[in-house]
Amino acid sequence: MVVSFSSESRQVESCRLVNSFFNVAENEAIDQFLREGYIIFDLEDSSLLNAIRKNIYQSAVELLGDRTQLDEEDFFDKTHEIISIKDLNDFRVKSIARMNQDKSLRPSIYALGKKYIDWLVGNELAMQRNCNLSVQFPKDDSSLLPLHSDVWSGNSPYEVVFWLPFVNCYRTKSMFILPRHESEAVFRNFKQYSHLTSEDFYLKIQEKLVWLEVKYGQGVIFSHSLLHGNRINNEPDTRWTMNVRFKSLLSPYGTKELGESFLPITMRPATRIGYNYIKPEC
Repeated sequence: MVVSFSSESRQVESCRLVNSFFNVAENEAIDQFLREGYIIFDLEDSSLLNAIRKNIYQSAVELLGDRTQLDEEDFFDKTHEIISIKDLNDFRVKSIARMNQDKSLRPSIYALGKKYIDWLVGNELAMQRNCNLSVQFPKDDSSLLPLHSDVWSGNSPYEVVFWLPFVNCYRTKSMFILPRHESEAVFRNFKQYSHLTSEDFYLKIQEKLVWLEVKYGQGVIFSHSLLHGNRINNEPDTRWTMNVRFKSLLSPYGTKELGESFLPITMRPATRIGYNYIKPEC
């Protein structure tokens, strides 16, 4: 039987749901995610987060050599004081390459968000092959992500992004998102926006956008189908964030496919047996 949902039933779905198979905390997280399309939460293992940040700092010291004049506590907020904007992208690309050589990174990132990822996505998961790093200097217009939905560029709407800051993020030192009900209203009436430039599009819905306030020690999970992006960082400090995508292993893929952009990380034994089942021929 195929079940289809009208726009009215989708709106009902985004209201509070209580599922007796989930505990109270799960139901609350699920309700918020269905309503807003994102959730901000405290990470459970600060020592693991600190270790990841320390490794990134030590890698930066090796890349920068004598230019590194800041200790770890100051480095992430003050990176713009020791690296020029023209050298930033080269530094970021090299940092990402070194970071992803660490085989413990992806398991550590998953461990930081595991409870909420499992609640919101499932416990049989595919994870993006590489973690990404964003470094945005104050007043720098070279690292901007205009208002967009990742699904428009081929990602599956079944994916979520785990967004992890290494500094306190607030106002323009953070990212903005258009909550689920507002994003879906735009999508339903997209003809009135489709002719606009990305800047005019942003200005048209600016008042409805939410700037995420996320402290170091917290994480965000959001549906990248929602409209989101960033602007010029007008705060005095640098923004450092990591992001990586997760999805249910057996849910539909976009152009970023399993084995190419995603790898299975928590396939269960019954699924392994099912994948390898050979139907006998008579």
